[in-house]
Amino acid sequence: MDISVFLNNMRDPAGVPFYPVIFQVLMVLTFALHIVMANLVVGSIFVALWEAAKKTDYSTRLAKALGRVITVSFSIAIVLGVAPLLFVQVIYDPFWYTANTMSAFYALLFLAVVTIGFYAGYAFYLGNRKNDASAFKTGWGWLALIAVLVTGALIHMLSMEQLMPAEWKNWVITPEGHYLTGGGQFHGVAPGRLLHILLPSFAVTGVFMMLYAVYFRKRPDYDPEYLDYVAKRGVNLAFVFSVVAAAAGFWWAGEIPGEFHFLQNPFFIAGAIGGIALTAYLGMAHMNPEKYAIRAAIAMFVVIFVMCAAREGLRMDYAGAAGYSIFDYKVNVDWPSTLLFLVSFVMGLYVLCFPAIAAFRAGRAPAGEVVTIEPSHGKRAVTCLIVWFAVVAGLGLIISLKNGTLF
Repeated sequence: MDISVFLNNMRDPAGVPFYPVIFQVLMVLTFALHIVMANLVVGSIFVALWEAAKKTDYSTRLAKALGRVITVSFSIAIVLGVAPLLFVQVIYDPFWYTANTMSAFYALLFLAVVTIGFYAGYAFYLGNRKNDASAFKTGWGWLALIAVLVTGALIHMLSMEQLMPAEWKNWVITPEGHYLTGGGQFHGVAPGRLLHILLPSFAVTGVFMMLYAVYFRKRPDYDPEYLDYVAKRGVNLAFVFSVVAAAAGFWWAGEIPGEFHFLQNPFFIAGAIGGIALTAYLGMAHMNPEKYAIRAAIAMFVVIFVMCAAREGLRMDYAGAAGYSIFDYKVNVDWPSTLLFLVSFVMGLYVLCFPAIAAFRAGRAPAGEVVTIEPSHGKRAVTCLIVWFAVVAGLGLIISLKNGTLF
């Protein structure tokens, strides 16, 4: 069967409930947010282990702080990773499900390794909360590092397999004509692309360390010299690895088939220009890292978002070469579910504002000091959650009764 016919026949016959371009934009945005947090996980583990090896007061204190960052960023990365994956399953379902079937063993292994990495990161943090420099334990940290690197390699492989449908037949059928049903195929790894995802971890962590210094500068119980140390280490890390990540980006571009003209992709060009500008800005930031921290963080996210858009454009090129376009998907607009999704999204952001504000203010207060927050916003947030639950549960009950699924 022609691969184009196969892919288009594999689409969900029910179509999609809203316009594919909306799912595509949300997919790029949520993936950019996810990859920032995933980069922070990888970079925090690396830097924590590096700083712990120095066994100085400042380096040990920084390693402990990053140990705590690992637990939080890992949790957020996992949650944010669900969203782009769901959008991929909606508009690129023939690609995603085929790759996961061919490499089912690795798809399941991915879940196990993520779990190991998370708990190892948490054990690394808990085991070093009270240790001094000489007793700092790194065993769990090394396990967490290995787990996240394996995780990155696995999801990279699954993503690359999606992009090469012309090779699927060769991967699942032996030269003798036997169909491989074990799900043990591991194909499609592109070193440049993988490095372009992993190397920015150090730059992202460096900018985070600059923000760390800004955030805690108002705490009287924080040693100013320690914060200077963190900020300086952060800006150096961000600058050096912005350059290295850019080089990996061009390596990745060289791996892409010339027929796609990726170097002429507007998003890739914009990302490359933005990356060069960001590197220059980080070079200037050496004079006063904290002064440049917030703007550097915003600029870095913009560059990452643009490169994620370039990545999506490339996926469309690969899909188009196989005769598949997300814009050919049958659209059956479902306004109720779409509005419920959008309202839930906006309401969720509003609800999260209260704990975010509380955490931000509490973190800037000296240890033992009680922070008071206007309770009205919290009450409104709780009310929103109650109303949301009532609406969703009510709709589910009404639809179930209407369809006769309860009796």
